[in-house]
Amino acid sequence: MRFLKTIVLGAALAVAGNAALADKLPLASISSYLNDLTTAKGAFTQINGDGTISTGTIYIKRPGRVRFEYNAPDTGLVIAGSNTVVIFDTKSNQPPETYPLARTPLSIILARDVNLGQAKMVTGHAYDGTATTVTAQDPENPQYGNIQMKFTGPKPELRQWIINDGNGGQTTVVLGELQKGGNLPNKLFDVGSPGKAPSR
Repeated sequence: MRFLKTIVLGAALAVAGNAALADKLPLASISSYLNDLTTAKGAFTQINGDGTISTGTIYIKRPGRVRFEYNAPDTGLVIAGSNTVVIFDTKSNQPPETYPLARTPLSIILARDVNLGQAKMVTGHAYDGTATTVTAQDPENPQYGNIQMKFTGPKPELRQWIINDGNGGQTTVVLGELQKGGNLPNKLFDVGSPGKAPSR
């Protein structure tokens, strides 16, 4: 199914925009930023493996929960919760696909305690004059792939991530302005019975 490949497995590279100039952000500052990001929602744009573009709304509730809700004409819904990633096609009669969250690089940013200073966690830490890019992987399971996160500063702000799976595929998600804080109901992240998101 396409939606697993576009979120967890598949697509192409994009460039973050509207970034403020800053020096390379320290790993400790980025870890603190992610740990403080308890709830957030906002628009996202995704480049799919076939070159098409999908859009939608992302809901984040750390630790361990995220929801990607796609705009029409896409019919996908991806939910991470209860240590599981579930991919729904709302117009298909096929059952949803289920995968362990720990086997996806998304588990790194959804961890209860993000520590990018952990040995062998970070394999790249670069600055291109606009954004700091951190490449991270599960040091115990590098075969599951890695995640490249782009942050702008001077205070860290997550702008996009690129998932590189163990099979050589890529997925890019470019984030719009995130609305941080507030209450997101747990039912949004119910992997057994996906509820309807609140009106935007």
